[in-house]
Amino acid sequence: MKLSKKEIEKSERKWRLNLINSVSGIKPANLIGTKSVDGIDNLAIFSSVVHLGSNPAQFGFVVRPISDVPRDTYVNIEQTKYYTINSISKNYIKKAHYTSAKFDKSVSEFEKIKIKKVIIDNFYAPFVKDSSIKIGLKHIESINLPNKCKFIIGSVELLIFPDNSINKIGQIDLSSFSNVGISGLNTYYGLNILETFPYVRINEIPIFE
Repeated sequence: MKLSKKEIEKSERKWRLNLINSVSGIKPANLIGTKSVDGIDNLAIFSSVVHLGSNPAQFGFVVRPISDVPRDTYVNIEQTKYYTINSISKNYIKKAHYTSAKFDKSVSEFEKIKIKKVIIDNFYAPFVKDSSIKIGLKHIESINLPNKCKFIIGSVELLIFPDNSINKIGQIDLSSFSNVGISGLNTYYGLNILETFPYVRINEIPIFE
């Protein structure tokens, strides 16, 4: 199939939404935890988390346009400055997926969907207890994007993962605890290691045929 920009724009809305969300491939699946200034916990699934740098350690993610639709994650981060990023394993994909529902801000997804939370080192925002990788972040900046979305940037304040999941050079084996990825808005994939290659140096490139 070949589609021009005009054909994409003329396509049915939901079909176009599913197409554009899935064509970029499998993206990381994470639950972002926040707590309001009133002390109400919030948890929502995101597939836009990206690594920005390792020194200092920073991550970013995209929040959809702020309009009549409530964006409790964004409001809580702007007001409290703290949030958590939690990996999703295949053991609780269904629960994680349903955090995307538009609950009232007075409702905690942890309680409503029965996802266990944990507070670590008095960090303000809650972590997902069963997540293998937990990252506590402090908000640095929110950048307005051309499509009216916002790109949220945070610095890593706390990092938790299983001792036996990391190798000697600092790489975490995501397949060791059945983490999942997302394609589109609602299709989940398992992650398996296929190959590991060395850091590429120009004088060490093999001869390809």
